[in-house]
Amino acid sequence: MLLFLGWGVLSPFLPAVLAVQGASASQIGLLLGLGVVVRLVAMPVAGRLADLWDRPRQVLAALLAAAGLAALGYGLALGFLPLLLVGVLHAVATGPMGPLPDALAVRSAAAGRLDYGIVRGAGAAAFILANALAGWLAGMAGSPLVLLWLNAGLCGLAAVAALRLPPPARAAVPAGTAAAGGPGTIRALFALPEFRRLLLVSGLVQGSHALYLGFATLRWQAAGIAPGVIGLLWSLSVAAEVLVFFWLGRPLLARLGPGRLCALAAAAGLLRWGLMAVTDAVPVLLLAQPLHGLTYAAQHLAAMAVLARVAAPDQAATAQSLHASLGAGAWTAALLLVSGPLYEALGGSAFWVMAAASALAVPLALGLGHAPVARLRPATAEQ
Repeated sequence: MLLFLGWGVLSPFLPAVLAVQGASASQIGLLLGLGVVVRLVAMPVAGRLADLWDRPRQVLAALLAAAGLAALGYGLALGFLPLLLVGVLHAVATGPMGPLPDALAVRSAAAGRLDYGIVRGAGAAAFILANALAGWLAGMAGSPLVLLWLNAGLCGLAAVAALRLPPPARAAVPAGTAAAGGPGTIRALFALPEFRRLLLVSGLVQGSHALYLGFATLRWQAAGIAPGVIGLLWSLSVAAEVLVFFWLGRPLLARLGPGRLCALAAAAGLLRWGLMAVTDAVPVLLLAQPLHGLTYAAQHLAAMAVLARVAAPDQAATAQSLHASLGAGAWTAALLLVSGPLYEALGGSAFWVMAAASALAVPLALGLGHAPVARLRPATAEQ
């Protein structure tokens, strides 16, 4: 939860921090896009090292500590080049902080220690709390820079907590996975057609969030929406995410299977970004933001189901990192790099590009298959 609290207080307002520190709209898009590019490298490297050393907790703790220090660096950086340097360091540290906890959680879920959806839902709930707190603090302080200190403190606490996690669960290697009958390698994962298709589908669906992540807050500020309302809008989207992770995700996955659930998420993206392309009216945004439960959470659960099926336990961090970097990360980086010029040229109409990416994912997602993967749930006596 500390990790999600740290994300929640800074990520929605990082573009505003960059703007306060002297970055233009195009430079913000470039900085965010280059940050994702750096994460594309950092994620698989950290994931592979965590698997090779069998030290995912220690690697995660070191990255959390570094992320807190890098966040403070934003407050000292003025102008594009200093922000670029700090941004690269911050991206190296924060990139693997998504897939490494996911790898630990999926391994524990496969061994029956926890319910993955509940864990991610608790994290999303913490993100909601942090969003609301961040909007209030930024409004009270009159500047988003105050959030850098809060983020650094939460990252430090999360680093300590990571070292106190129980050791990763040991599980038998199931037949048919990338590492079955052998040590398993990155090449073995890419030899799996379902893994390659998942990278493309996740890239289109998750990457379609790029303009939203980079410029939604700035667009809403320009429309005169107050910081507290902006924080509420972000919180509403993550509230829908919590609802899916806690309650709706498992029955949807069981009924539809990973492929059709991904297709549903992509269709929701087409609707969500289409609405944001035509208006910034708060009543419409209040209807569009809950679709995040499908565009992010439902697609993420479906992707975890596929990864749990195709990746062996000793390849969990590697598979998660490759999926996060070459799937969602690569497409997000590409779309962030063009988001700045698109936003400057088209304004809110640039969201039609994100809607088109979601539409492309619908037919591709259906090829992922329909069989749900029970290993995302804790083992029971019946299993």
